[in-house]
Amino acid sequence: QVQLVESGGGLVQPGGSLRLSCVVSGITFSPHAMEWYRQAPGSQRELVARISGRSSTNYDDSVKGRFTISRDNAKNTVYLQMNSLKPEDTAVYYCKVRIYNYWGQGTQVTVSS
Repeated sequence: QVQLVESGGGLVQPGGSLRLSCVVSGITFSPHAMEWYRQAPGSQRELVARISGRSSTNYDDSVKGRFTISRDNAKNTVYLQMNSLKPEDTAVYYCKVRIYNYWGQGTQVTVSS
């Protein structure tokens, strides 16, 4: 069974930075594309960033140039570096293996002064 554990969220002021981590177990990590999603209150869950098994990346337009997705296959971990954070980035952030419908508990990111 696939398990995902997200961490690294918190409260940050506008313009600040956070680095989210997601440790994956239960699969052979390296070949799989990984994704970060977020869900704000009252909104649908949306895809933020994707990284392939070969580390090619894609981003939603709302985070392009501010967020960076990366992976460490030796640690079965995917990261989301978030810079220049805005209040509209406030959400619960989740990671996901692209081809499996398993979700972790998420990590809360709150951007507020």
